[in-house]
Amino acid sequence: MRYLPITLLAATVLGSCSDSTAPDLSAPANLRYRLEASGNPQSPTGVLLTWDPVSDVDLEAYQVFSSATAGGDFSLRATTSSTSFHDNGKPDLEYYVTALSTDGDESAPSNSVLIDERLRLSRPAAISSISLDGAIHVSWLDNAFEQSPDGFDQYRVYSTPYSIDLNLCDASWSLEGTTVSPSFLASALPNGQPRCFGVSAESVEGFESLWSDVIADTPRPDARNLIVYADQFDPLLSGFRFFVDGNGDGLVGALELGIVAPGSRTDLDFRVSRDTNDDLFIEPVRSGTGVVLYGNDPIDDLTSIDFAPIAGYSTSAIQAVPGWGYVFEMDGGDQFARFGAIRVTHVNKDYMIFDWSYQTDPGNPELTIVRGG
Repeated sequence: MRYLPITLLAATVLGSCSDSTAPDLSAPANLRYRLEASGNPQSPTGVLLTWDPVSDVDLEAYQVFSSATAGGDFSLRATTSSTSFHDNGKPDLEYYVTALSTDGDESAPSNSVLIDERLRLSRPAAISSISLDGAIHVSWLDNAFEQSPDGFDQYRVYSTPYSIDLNLCDASWSLEGTTVSPSFLASALPNGQPRCFGVSAESVEGFESLWSDVIADTPRPDARNLIVYADQFDPLLSGFRFFVDGNGDGLVGALELGIVAPGSRTDLDFRVSRDTNDDLFIEPVRSGTGVVLYGNDPIDDLTSIDFAPIAGYSTSAIQAVPGWGYVFEMDGGDQFARFGAIRVTHVNKDYMIFDWSYQTDPGNPELTIVRGG
């Protein structure tokens, strides 16, 4: 489409009337349009034209005219008894409407509307996401709204499956939903199945912006405020394992996640023990499990932990300190590692309270948050 200023229809348009005398019918008023977004800013699925009704007992129908090019001839697009018309596919450049009487007289033309691409908003910027249990929270800057508060209508959120091995988003994108705020919760998602996300901004006329950057994220199970006791205080509740495949089929069941167990078990991911100074320590147990402190400072929330570190895991015990995050690399029983994370919220000499998350997708280091450009 070419960018042109909206112009009033001149003698060429008026010449479409059936004769040169002033028609008795009033011209249709307040012609307006709305594009139908498709996910491709260059190819909307269609345009919906609407106008105010003409109050005349002799009204027979309305005629819709359009021109595909600037300064080009207008041709009859449709005749309808409705005060709306849906034009499928990529719309023409300009439209107007006339009223037709039972005697065949035609009114003066309505105002014309130009499908003006300059009304398209900026693409959403700085998209990011947070992995949740069965959900992904996506957020971005509100720059499209700030650019034109009166011209902004909504954001459109799209998603598709993602292959970590190929670093590739599937071509089968679908609309997750729409929102007027710069964030969206994509829920009811299977844990351990990566997805790509992209966002566009839609104007009140239906123009869809270019997409934001595309990001990928993976839902994973988590839980809050779990308590595990020091082995010296309650040995039956001093151990923890993120995930046990009870069926041996690699699938996760609800009762197989976040297991508190006796500290004497040798298949634990870690147990909590107390030293002579009454400090509590997180001690990796089963073969193939290591732990690393996350970052160099306390973290605000479990969701502050991003990708699991690629190195630094140790089988040595590490002190449990409130506010700090810890990441575990574990043997998954196949060629892929598994990753889990905890954030300690409270410690005394007898027990530790913590939040935890676990990535069920084999070899996937995404634990909580992925940031885009």
